[in-house]
Amino acid sequence: MALTMMDEHTDLSHDEIRRYSRHLLIPEVGLEGQKRLRASSVLVIGTGGLGSPVAMYLAAAGVGHIGLVDYDVVDFSNLQRQVIYGTSRLDTLKVDSAKERLLDINPEIEVTTYNVLFTSENALDIAKGYDLIIDGTDNFPTRYLVNDVSVMLGIPNVYGSIFRFEGQVSVFDAQDGPCYRCIFPEPPPPGLVPSCAEGGVLGVLPGTVGTLQATEALKLLLGIGSSLNGKMLLYNALDMSFDFIKLRKNPACKVCSENPEITELIDYEEFCGVPMRDHDEGSAGDEWDITAVELANLLKGEKPPILIDVREPHELQIARIEDADLIPLGQLAARLSELDSAQEIVLMCKSGTRSARALELLLGAGFRKLKNLKGGINAWSEDVDPSLPQY
Repeated sequence: MALTMMDEHTDLSHDEIRRYSRHLLIPEVGLEGQKRLRASSVLVIGTGGLGSPVAMYLAAAGVGHIGLVDYDVVDFSNLQRQVIYGTSRLDTLKVDSAKERLLDINPEIEVTTYNVLFTSENALDIAKGYDLIIDGTDNFPTRYLVNDVSVMLGIPNVYGSIFRFEGQVSVFDAQDGPCYRCIFPEPPPPGLVPSCAEGGVLGVLPGTVGTLQATEALKLLLGIGSSLNGKMLLYNALDMSFDFIKLRKNPACKVCSENPEITELIDYEEFCGVPMRDHDEGSAGDEWDITAVELANLLKGEKPPILIDVREPHELQIARIEDADLIPLGQLAARLSELDSAQEIVLMCKSGTRSARALELLLGAGFRKLKNLKGGINAWSEDVDPSLPQY
């Protein structure tokens, strides 16, 4: 796409000088640095918790071209941390709403939106021509994809991740340091690392981590300071600590070594064993799923099934189904003796994702009379008992 903004050799307008005056007073930025930002382009993958502060601060700083990639719509549960959106934007496309907000912050910039899932089929075409990529994703398949695109196009990847009270930030630039695969050559086993949707996140945390990512991006674009390339910042909001660990390039890395095994984008969902796209309703497959309505009918019968809730104890205070026994997923393997394999058992959680993993665990232990409540307690609230809140 041809850019319409002025290049770095064109003088700033009077309005731009007023807008960026606090930048112009910094010797490390100045007039030339601001013109350099105006001529820069950044691709933000994900416009959620991390992408919100990243995109807004890059727009305010005067980065001339910002690309936004997201396939989702604004949901109530987003508003606690995704500050680029407001209540009035519920159910609208995230990229459209985010673009409107960025252009309100700074109408001098250009914003390109990609209302698509970032995949192996489109990633290189989307990312080509940008100066750097910022990873604001929340799943492992897309993280590995973003990394490999970064390596193959030779552009830096500003990485961030968050969970509950903790965050990580780094810069992966394979031309002068390690890539993400150097540090994490293999993904964790499916289900080992819970998502923010399962484990939660402090609302302000993505703001802290996202602004750190934006800081790293601006430093890279300006060519000032020292970046987090070769280091990872670890942030803990509970004790307000910042730690750093050194990262080293893996000479045998499958993607960024001198003789890489992977020279084209692969199937990242297969590689990680989990989907890229978030699903509102967790499923264990047609053979093992039971709907909320079907379960409600079974519970009215002469031999109702045993209900096992695999959520965490504090979640019972939000919503619960009566007569369900609590065995948190993390304790299930050690508490198998409490279950009778001769009885019909229905497993449930918030959305059906954790209970699907619990079902796999029980199948491996020899249980066969099992069902997974598809969509979890949220589906129960939707289809059976609206008095229960959804979360």
